[in-house]
This record gives sequence, structure tokens and C-alpha cells, in this order.
Amino acid sequence: MAIKKTMMGCGCFWCFEAVFQRLNGVIEVNSGFAGGEIESPSYEQVCTGTTGHAEVLEINYDDEIIAFKTLLDVFFSIHNPTTLNRQGADRGTQYRSIIFYTSDTQKLECENFIQQLNQSKKWGSPIVTELSSDAVFYSAGDYHKNYFNEHSEQGYCQTVIYPKIIKLTKDYTSLLKS
Repeated sequence: MAIKKTMMGCGCFWCFEAVFQRLNGVIEVNSGFAGGEIESPSYEQVCTGTTGHAEVLEINYDDEIIAFKTLLDVFFSIHNPTTLNRQGADRGTQYRSIIFYTSDTQKLECENFIQQLNQSKKWGSPIVTELSSDAVFYSAGDYHKNYFNEHSEQGYCQTVIYPKIIKLTKDYTSLLKS
């Protein structure tokens, strides 16, 4: 087993935590914050948009089972990477599209993937996903962990997260845990 780590943000972490948890080869997914100036920020502080932090997932994965490029493919398919500081109704820098790469190899893979997406014009507008070197991860706490799995009947989960799960099961069936 070759455990690797990445951090990605693409809006509210509840929305994409449920997606990455379902991928075969993903060992652990933690919701939290990274990229800001405040040490150990609270959820309430990050929600103000003044800390510089983004809502992110810390994703630990076995790269012998799932490649980083596959994680990128899923990441770029479950959110709109062309909207700056916004995903759906969630607005602010804390909801920006961002990848914190942990190696030069990951950085190069990100740059190449974004270049290919831009050339394909898949999104119709340029990708605005920020790339940044590895940052300190701060956990959002237990309340935010497994949010969709524990609150799937809640309105936000049904209208915002559930469609992402449907898309994942339709488009990435071969990648799902059994």
C-alpha cells in the first residue's frame, strides 16, 4: 500500500466529502480548512470569508488503487471550476476551487490536467482553480464529518449533495467501493 495525501476544495466540504468517501482506494476523507492566516480557525470564523482559509478535504488515498489523475478527474467533474469564489449558492473565498498539491509531481499533474480541460473547452470558460503548495490542515470537527451520511434526508443534502452522488454513480461506476 502506498498512501498519499492531497487537499482539495470545491465549495462546501459536505458536498464533496460524500463523493470522495465512495471511491475505491480512498482510505480516509477529513473535512476542514487550509490556506489561511489564522491558526486553528473555527467553522464560524472561516464562514466570514475573512480568514483566507478555504473549506477543503484532506484525502488520504492508496495510489496503487486510485491514481491522483483519477482524483483530479472526479474533482473537476463534481463542481464548476470556472466560477471564482463560488459554488452554487455558496459564495466567498472560503468556497473557492483549490488544490493543495503535496509534491512537484502532483503540481505538474494538476497543471497538465487544467491545461487539457481548458484546451478541450469542456467548461466553456477558463478554469480558475487555484493551485497552492501543501498547507496546514485544520479539522472542521466531528459535527462536519460524514455529514451527508448522517443527514441525508436534510433539504441541503437532498438538493445539493445527492445529485453529485447520482452523477458519481452514473459516470464513475467502476471507481466505487463495493
